[in-house]
Amino acid sequence: MAYSLTLGTIAFLLAVIWGRPLINLLRQLKLGKRIRIEQPSRHQTKTGTPTMGGLMILIPVLVITTVLNVANLLGLNAIGQSVLVPMGVMITFGTLGVIDDLMGIKVLPAGLLGRYKLLWQVIFAFVTALFLFYGLELRSIAIPGIEQKIDIGWFYVPVAMFIIIGTSNAVNLTDGLDGLAGSIAAVAFSAYGVIAFLQGQIWLVAFSFTVVGAVLAFLWFNAHPAELFMGDTGSLALGATLAVVALMTGQWLLLPVVGFVFMAEVVSVILQVAYFKATGGKRLFRMSPLHNHFELIGWSETHITQRFWLIGILSAMLGIALALI
Repeated sequence: MAYSLTLGTIAFLLAVIWGRPLINLLRQLKLGKRIRIEQPSRHQTKTGTPTMGGLMILIPVLVITTVLNVANLLGLNAIGQSVLVPMGVMITFGTLGVIDDLMGIKVLPAGLLGRYKLLWQVIFAFVTALFLFYGLELRSIAIPGIEQKIDIGWFYVPVAMFIIIGTSNAVNLTDGLDGLAGSIAAVAFSAYGVIAFLQGQIWLVAFSFTVVGAVLAFLWFNAHPAELFMGDTGSLALGATLAVVALMTGQWLLLPVVGFVFMAEVVSVILQVAYFKATGGKRLFRMSPLHNHFELIGWSETHITQRFWLIGILSAMLGIALALI
């Protein structure tokens, strides 16, 4: 754990150091966020704020993990090689996010068309699920209170795909307020880092806390009023990577608990759409995802972020407790 926490600190320092040059570069390239007209009016002042800030997180994590695991990545340690899976997911979903962000700035305000984004998410998730199933031989579910894990066989593959895609989009939906998605993601990765430590998965612990350090560095610049936005570059990659870390611990059933805020944001969208269709145009929330509803009833952006963050900490604590049962 000392090694992993040190890596997290190093990741924070490296990311913070190159954060300012990255912001300046994004400004020079005019890669500023477009704010859709249907969003709360106070968001319009954020137009032009540099986006694609997820690069500030992904690059330090990938560089540090690669440099410190050269021997493992070359095949000298089969257990250490398992870190290739979350690294690969971070790269693929991050690349998809970069394309989506660039299209949202240069081509269409909404970015990459939803069906194409989902198609690539399905492809990436399917390949990842196969790696988990065949490469790491993961095919079971851990249930709190039951000592023996339950083998679910081939059913593991579609379940893993659903978790990866769902969590990726959940973090993406949560990324709507300054500091919100990043703070909740840092807590969730910390929780699964602790769970991995309790299982003795040292390489996964190190990776998780490296991510935490880089995310905290991003939050240094993303705190309200944000100088930098995560964009789909960060949110899609962080969500999918969090899902893979959860799957590798076997405690993926606890992901809706550890990432309760992410789940609540997704559920609010689903309920809003379902209620709108069922009632012929009425709304259950003033606006979804959930954080927009609280904005429109008068909560300040800072209050929403801090209160959601507190809920995130409590739900992460509960998730760790359930993992110990």
